[in-house]
Amino acid sequence: MTHQYQDLIAIFNQTFFADYQTQLELGGDEPVYLPADEQTPYHRIIFARGFYASALHEIAHWCVAGPERRLLEDFGYWYEPDGRSAQVQAEFERVEVKPQAYEWILAQSAGFPFSVSCDNLHGDHEPDRLAFMHKVHQQVLGILKTGLPPRVARLSQALRAFYHTPPLSADQFIVK
Repeated sequence: MTHQYQDLIAIFNQTFFADYQTQLELGGDEPVYLPADEQTPYHRIIFARGFYASALHEIAHWCVAGPERRLLEDFGYWYEPDGRSAQVQAEFERVEVKPQAYEWILAQSAGFPFSVSCDNLHGDHEPDRLAFMHKVHQQVLGILKTGLPPRVARLSQALRAFYHTPPLSADQFIVK
């Protein structure tokens, strides 16, 4: 199955623009979320370099953000760039569990491969990718058990319809 970022843009925008005045857009080197302002009357999720995975990740952060956060650039989230210490990496992973669980759910809905992002290539601490993957997996299983949040459910359904993927089930999520 081929995954084109243009398809994801169309699916997202058709699914959410009317209700949330939010548009997914192709960006450059760095992803960013920009709320509406005087120059642009709608919110923008801008993903990096045409990467499908980057778009899914940024969408997942949008799905986590509540109404107040969606009025702030990058949702007002803390971000420490690559090169984190062990302590800062642990905090990064703590706040990334939920968005990466949403990302995995959306990737599975699209039939797209998922890999957790520890995002610390140049730090003085080597992240335990497998341990983090297990945390994200547990979050996914909990979400599947209690039910997908509304925006995640809505996009999951749109992706599954477009890519003709089966309904989600816990056995589709395997830690590798």
